[in-house]
Amino acid sequence: MFYVKNLPGWERWLRVGGGVVMAVYALMSVAGIVGGLLVAAGIGTALSGVLGFCPMCALAGRRLAKRARG
Repeated sequence: MFYVKNLPGWERWLRVGGGVVMAVYALMSVAGIVGGLLVAAGIGTALSGVLGFCPMCALAGRRLAKRARG
């Protein structure tokens, strides 16, 4: 891979779940540009959970412990 995973498993699951909830809520309840932005944010959050990589965490220097990488 071209990147090193920087999210633990429990946080990955939370990001996927939260992203899906955010996108579904935006599709059902929010109209217009704000709704579209919320859908995009939800998809991005879920995608970071699926990939296990968060660009903002990487910029902040966050790394997984060696035992969590294994």
